[in-house]
Amino acid sequence: MTDRIERAEVIVTAPARNFVTVKLTTSDGIVGWGDATLNGRELAVASYLSDHVIPTLIGKDASRIGDIWSYLYKGAYWRRGPVTMTAIAAIDVALWDIKGKRAGLPVHELLGGKARDGVLVYAHASGADVAEMLDDVDRLLGEGYRAVRGQAALVGVPDAYGVRHGTGVYDPADASLPSETGWDTAAYLEQAPGYLRAIRERFGFGFHLLHDCHHRLTPNEAGIFGRSVEDLKLFWMEDPTPAENQEKFRLIRQRTTTPIATGEVLNSIWDVQTLITEQLIDYVRTSVSHAGGITHLRRIFDLADLYGVRSGSHGATDLSPVSLSAALQLDISIPNFGIQEYMAHDAVTHEVFRPGYHLDDGYLIPSDAPGLGIEVDEDAARRFPYNPKYLPVARLADGTLHDW
Repeated sequence: MTDRIERAEVIVTAPARNFVTVKLTTSDGIVGWGDATLNGRELAVASYLSDHVIPTLIGKDASRIGDIWSYLYKGAYWRRGPVTMTAIAAIDVALWDIKGKRAGLPVHELLGGKARDGVLVYAHASGADVAEMLDDVDRLLGEGYRAVRGQAALVGVPDAYGVRHGTGVYDPADASLPSETGWDTAAYLEQAPGYLRAIRERFGFGFHLLHDCHHRLTPNEAGIFGRSVEDLKLFWMEDPTPAENQEKFRLIRQRTTTPIATGEVLNSIWDVQTLITEQLIDYVRTSVSHAGGITHLRRIFDLADLYGVRSGSHGATDLSPVSLSAALQLDISIPNFGIQEYMAHDAVTHEVFRPGYHLDDGYLIPSDAPGLGIEVDEDAARRFPYNPKYLPVARLADGTLHDW
């Protein structure tokens, strides 16, 4: 007998951060979970799901994942975009969770089984000055991480990107309306290579060092930066320039051998097609929750594999543990895995989301439980109402709005 989608619900909760979660229940009582979080635009996705997607799903065969994906993508007529692709991703991941539970297997077994024993992850080190950043790197290496992203505040630039405030989990979404930060590219190009060099001078080359430019440079500036840090052997420089114009990366490629990663704000295979097929990047950073779920992200990674491009998926705490659980199932099964971003969630987040993955010697080990291997406590979710928060915007000294 066909197991059909009998009920679909959207859960909005804010245990430390805002998360949107999809719960699908089949006629056989199997529950699947998906993450529909889009940082700073959460309610747009929640509405899209509740008002436009869920009514079309009831009664559909839950086993027909590919057909439902096409139905939600092609059937809407209006295609792509972060809201649409995040909504589709949540449904897709929930359907994979259901399929795994029905089969009694973890999702990675349905994707071909493990291609590695664990998933290499990188952690975020930051500081209000170089000394504080170095202490943070020391802490993370002491905890067993094999890869660390380094970011430090810039002297004379207020609220520089990537620096944690206080001792909690880094969360740039900080206000009920967007706050404004400063930016100075000249100061960045002068100071950032120096603080990355300080990391290598103190800790050596026995671990992977990453850095995020956060879309703030022109292609020429990115080439200058990449060339200035080539001797530091960065694992990658992330998002050196806004990626909407894929062809811009040709200039960066011509000017530096520092590996390039981009894609976290891109949400379809078409958005990264040129970047991959012309080998303009080394790592594609699209995420399972923003790029159409497991079904579509696997297509992106398959394309990337043909051209020697590896995965490096976005995995910040603006995505819930449901998203990370799904990402790990895919990470561990693909041939061209590179690295997975990992920011440990706040303890209160795990009162709602109870994942089965665990960290071991710098690697995340996905759950072997059927499906994604995660449980969601709906009673706990009700204790944390939605709390409007926005990402900041950046302005230059003369007031010009800059890429944040």
